[in-house]
Amino acid sequence: EVQLVESGGGLVQPGGSLRLSCTASGFAFAAYGMNWVRQAPGKGLEWISAIRYNGGDTYYAESMKGRFTISRDNAENTVYLQMNNLKSEDTAVYYCAAGLVPFGWGPGTQVTVSS
Repeated sequence: EVQLVESGGGLVQPGGSLRLSCTASGFAFAAYGMNWVRQAPGKGLEWISAIRYNGGDTYYAESMKGRFTISRDNAENTVYLQMNNLKSEDTAVYYCAAGLVPFGWGPGTQVTVSS
């Protein structure tokens, strides 16, 4: 059974930083790409970033480039999302998804950017 658990969310002031983690189990993590996706209040899902199985290639939504960094540690079955210079519009539930074409989702972690 695919299991993904996100952590690291919370309340942060505008301009602050957070590092989200997503720990995976139940599948061969090192063989699959991973995605981060978010959903802001009252809005649909928004793709943020993806990383290939070996971390060799990363992809970002245009609005996230330069502020967000995806990475992974295959030894720890974990994918990360470093978020810097956070803005109020980054407030959302953040999800990780297994596979470049997702086949599993975590329950999400809330990120609230507010002063």
